[in-house]
Amino acid sequence: MTTTPEALVIGAGFAGCEAAMQLVRAGIPTHLYEMKPVRFSPAHKNPDFAELVCSNSFKAKRTGSAAGLMKEEMTRFGSVCVDAARKTEVPAGGSLSVNREDFARLVTETLEAEELLTVHREEVTDLAPLLDRLHDEADPLSAVIVAAGPLVSDALAESLKPLSGDTLHFFDAAAPIVSGDSIDMDKAFFQSRYDRGGEDDYINCPMNKAEYEAFYDALIHAESAELHAFEKKHGVYEGCMPIEVMASRGPDTMRFGPLKPVGLTDPRTGHRPWACLQLRRETVDGEMYNLVGFQTNLKFGEQKRVFSMIPGLEHAEFLRYGVMHRNTYIQSPELLGSDFQFRTVPGLYFAGQITGVEGYMESAMSGILAGRNAARRLHGEEPLDLPVITMMGALSHYISNPSVKDFQPMGANFGVLPPLPDKIRDKKARYEALAQRSLAWFDEHPQL
Repeated sequence: MTTTPEALVIGAGFAGCEAAMQLVRAGIPTHLYEMKPVRFSPAHKNPDFAELVCSNSFKAKRTGSAAGLMKEEMTRFGSVCVDAARKTEVPAGGSLSVNREDFARLVTETLEAEELLTVHREEVTDLAPLLDRLHDEADPLSAVIVAAGPLVSDALAESLKPLSGDTLHFFDAAAPIVSGDSIDMDKAFFQSRYDRGGEDDYINCPMNKAEYEAFYDALIHAESAELHAFEKKHGVYEGCMPIEVMASRGPDTMRFGPLKPVGLTDPRTGHRPWACLQLRRETVDGEMYNLVGFQTNLKFGEQKRVFSMIPGLEHAEFLRYGVMHRNTYIQSPELLGSDFQFRTVPGLYFAGQITGVEGYMESAMSGILAGRNAARRLHGEEPLDLPVITMMGALSHYISNPSVKDFQPMGANFGVLPPLPDKIRDKKARYEALAQRSLAWFDEHPQL
């Protein structure tokens, strides 16, 4: 009598949850290891799986956007994270935003209900014994998937060095959250940009030129929290830049970034503001609001002082201050295939932001492909190699392309897709055509 070899997944973040679900759905007994609540990273506090830290938004919903297209592709694989997000959604205009506690709880309950899944609440500190089991006939593992996340523990990171060499670090910073009832609505107003979505999905805090310049001056002179020695050695990741770093690049940088006023009209003046901060709901009832794009490493007292200069936030109650933490990713183009399998160790897979995909849903996407490919390998099938005309395929090829120089994390964007045969000048129409090309491929291949 033969026993189906078991699989093991390290980490119950977005990638680990998706990978584990793909394995058990393929009939493979799977062990999922999660170190919470025995041990928490510096940025995590919720013992549930798939905890959100940086934002409660999964970006745009419409399939004519890069993020929306990727989520639609993920539904073709039965994504547990996309499904949970849609069931715990809070109003946020055209973006898919969730109640983060409800979302994490639902993902956890969904995984724990799987009969073939065994959850271990303990930390994995050494990869070597698990890799030995990939070749042990007496106690075999069919696959090991490292989905430990960007805040992989020091012990596990150290055990990866014989495989990955020196790891790379970049910074990820979370934005503050304020109490909804502490926002001064005599100065702020409800409106989604370009009136997309519900009329009360976003609160806007408009600034005139003088208010903006005073805020800018205070921000660039504010005191940041002291960094550790290892953090000072490495640079800031462009995709999640602290607002104070962005401001230091020039007086108008924020006005073309998170404080851009386009698509908004201040009802007090009837005109577009000089600059405008948007606040996005954290919960359906609007008890909490996130300062969109305001990831920061300022000291807590400085955050209160400087951000309270923004009209409407003079008396804001800060429920959570912004924090900065270290992220870690490997040199995936040199180490991984597009199936997320380690090139020199058959049966070893990586998934999540540790591979160099950037974003919650991008991490989940990589977990889907790592889990699906690990299952296919066990069943004697060829790896699933999605074409680069799909967003999932393009990102998996990006992180595994040895010709990529100066490798940095990459999120979903239309720039990674090959151009259409016929040039379309209108950007919206071009993006829609790129999305339809991808989804047409999925329609032609329903049995993935």
